[in-house]
Amino acid sequence: MNFFPYRNQELYVEQVPIKKIAKEVGTPTYIYSHGALTHHFEEYKKALKKIDHLICYSMKCNSNLSILRSFLNLGSGIDIVSQGELFRALKAGADPKKIVFSGVGKTDEEMAYALKKKILMFNVESEQELIALDRVARKMKRKAPVAIRVNPDIDPKTHPYITTGMKKSKFGIQYEDAFRVYGKAASLKGIKIIGIDCHIGSQLTDVSPFVDALRRVLQLIDRLNRMDISIQYLDLGGGLGIRYQKESPPSPQKYINTLLKELKGRNLTLVFEPGRSLMGNAGILVTQLLYTKNRDNKSFQIVDAAMNDLIRPAFYNSYHEILPVHKKPRAKQTVDVVGPICETGDFLATSRSLPRMEPGELLAVMSAGAYGFTMASHYNTRPKACEVLVKGKHFYVIRERETLADLLRGESIPKALKA
Repeated sequence: MNFFPYRNQELYVEQVPIKKIAKEVGTPTYIYSHGALTHHFEEYKKALKKIDHLICYSMKCNSNLSILRSFLNLGSGIDIVSQGELFRALKAGADPKKIVFSGVGKTDEEMAYALKKKILMFNVESEQELIALDRVARKMKRKAPVAIRVNPDIDPKTHPYITTGMKKSKFGIQYEDAFRVYGKAASLKGIKIIGIDCHIGSQLTDVSPFVDALRRVLQLIDRLNRMDISIQYLDLGGGLGIRYQKESPPSPQKYINTLLKELKGRNLTLVFEPGRSLMGNAGILVTQLLYTKNRDNKSFQIVDAAMNDLIRPAFYNSYHEILPVHKKPRAKQTVDVVGPICETGDFLATSRSLPRMEPGELLAVMSAGAYGFTMASHYNTRPKACEVLVKGKHFYVIRERETLADLLRGESIPKALKA
């Protein structure tokens, strides 16, 4: 299904023309399709309908309250990685019993806050974290429900910055150490073992690394069962890729069906933590062309969105398709699409064949719904973009564009510096 169609040569989000949104709220602006995110979530639900499961939206990819509420309305749980994300998830109306706390650096304060809110479980990522969680839980006279994140040392064949399941990664406990750490966890009075967790990376477009990792984890579960350590939840993380350019990722149905073949006869509640595969292709970044610049061997389209708005191209050298909002016959040229930031690395695309366009025209940077706004910054003292949600023929501003005054919030000049 196409939630970003051209109609009469104008690009729409569902039933709303992008130029209408840009005229009202300005640019740069993130625009999300409620229909698209719903469709992607329902694909997971359909694939999992016959088994005991919990889908926990990985909110790190897009944490806007309205996006969270949209997934909660569909029955989703939430995967969090910080106290701030837990606070935000609860404000959006999340059920604490459907929240999983991941991340390698949980503080005592974060642990206590999550215990107080009675979340489903902590995905513990180191032995020292396990001991710290036990101490915090005993101090609160509680038992912390845990799954231990096992690093199966499987190469997911994705970008090294988003590879999380190999020995060189900071994430999880080494497979060889996991059995011993589970034994340690079983001896701690503040810990209650309820699960096992495995997440090998992001933007995976091949099912085989998932299968290889699952087989290793199931071997560990069998070994734990023989030691009377019972596993209720099997958290398989997220990581399913999307199409940015020419990728051909498996559908959620194919991905899950392949895993279920390995899980026959198992009495486990499966937990999935999709993020990118739910939101990546449900959002775009709309930007206005400011200037064009042509040199002997180089052409530039200078737009009002920059690396502080969407850092993925500069950070990962990621590809995002760029479309003119108004499509018409015109010659193409090879250009770099760049922003106003004072960095050579401030680009949205390099050496890209795009139509010749004039200042004032709008461009849509596609597949920007995940890891777009959440990775934005104020670099060069630039206000963050506006966020808009489209549902059918209506659109809603779900985050107002920041003002110049917003940029100074929380700062002060002490009297000692005043003349």
